[in-house]
Amino acid sequence: MNADQTPAEAPGLPAVSVIMPVLNEERHLRESVTRVLQQEYAGELEVVIALGPSTDRTDEIAARLVAEDPRVHTVPNPTGRTPAALNAAIKASRHPVVVRVDGHGMLSPNYIATAVRLLDETGAANVGGIMHAEGENAWERAVAAAMTAKIGVGNAAFHTGGRAGEAETVYLGVFRREVLDRLGGYNEEFIRAQDWELNFRIRESGRRIWFSPELKVSYRPRPNVRELAKQYRNYGRWRHVVARFHSGSINLRYLAPPAAVLAIVAGVLVGVLVHPIGFVVPVGYVAGIVLGSLPAGKGLDLGARLRIPVALATMHMTWGWGFLTSPKSLARKVIASRRPAVAPEAAV
Repeated sequence: MNADQTPAEAPGLPAVSVIMPVLNEERHLRESVTRVLQQEYAGELEVVIALGPSTDRTDEIAARLVAEDPRVHTVPNPTGRTPAALNAAIKASRHPVVVRVDGHGMLSPNYIATAVRLLDETGAANVGGIMHAEGENAWERAVAAAMTAKIGVGNAAFHTGGRAGEAETVYLGVFRREVLDRLGGYNEEFIRAQDWELNFRIRESGRRIWFSPELKVSYRPRPNVRELAKQYRNYGRWRHVVARFHSGSINLRYLAPPAAVLAIVAGVLVGVLVHPIGFVVPVGYVAGIVLGSLPAGKGLDLGARLRIPVALATMHMTWGWGFLTSPKSLARKVIASRRPAVAPEAAV
């Protein structure tokens, strides 16, 4: 879209800054930014892309987007770390409502308009919705099915849907800038799970986080087993950091993958060293994910259905391994970086 195509702005609607942490996103960046610029929102809009040290064509694509539309800007993020990118983009942005979008996330057409309305209606400091995984090939469709099924991710509302209401955390988020400014933005020690940590501080300060299924962001899964395994190993690693940072945050859903890893390893060892009955555990697990993949794959092509058990096992095992091997030193580092709570009476 060229400058003379920018839509007219409606009086009374708050201006919105969309912030995007980006690293190696050549596959999806253009579509993601286009979805933002085509939002059904009549207020003023800007997009700030924080560019990490990509090794693909991401920077080139971002430069073209800047040249094509005056609402798009870039800011450097030399560390390549997500929380640093988010803070750099927040600092470079100007507007009272801040929308986080990733470089592989696709906003639904009325996402921003709905989020602004929900901020007003609920009085929340942050609103968010569903991470709607969608694939472009058989493997990605299999991962998407696994990521939206309870056998894959448990009962997390932002994966599987649910009723609107207060929540501990939400996917991405649409924030009041005044709250981000007062709380100091993201904690850059949280290389992963920075959303959870920020939302923890928001709730600790007496403010509200609001989940609504009206908000939907289409998400493009990792393109292969290796990338999915890396992603979920990091999820598990940082979930254990969160558990050590805030002991009250752990529940059975988070303990299931590490328990499964330990049970399978123990079963194999018993089967090899003691008695074949030990193999009941790993065989039972494989049977469970195969059966569980049947309803998850309903409506998909055969190639995608056959890959769902592989996606489920990759997610479970690498998440569990990451959780079990997460070093205490990492948790000590982020605990030492903890910021004091902003008392409710100081809320804006």
